[in-house]
Amino acid sequence: MPIYEYQCTACQHQFDALQKISDPCLTTCPNCQRNSLQKLISASGFQLKGSGWYESDYKNKPKSTNAGQDATSTAEVKTEKSPAPAKSAAAQD
Repeated sequence: MPIYEYQCTACQHQFDALQKISDPCLTTCPNCQRNSLQKLISASGFQLKGSGWYESDYKNKPKSTNAGQDATSTAEVKTEKSPAPAKSAAAQD
């Protein structure tokens, strides 16, 4: 439910009210009991939660640990299959 700000034009009393969107606007001031309330326009604050949002999915995303393991295992396979260095003819004599 949204929080709306109201201000009385008679006594300048300002307050917040938690209301459903479908509820009618308040008209009676709780401070002076006059029918002089005016709904104020204010910036709304909200926070996006859950997966699929920038804050949780894309900002400072750590690299996959599987990618690091795959690179290591590939390097090990390459070193195992590499041929042994050939001996030179001078070393054999």
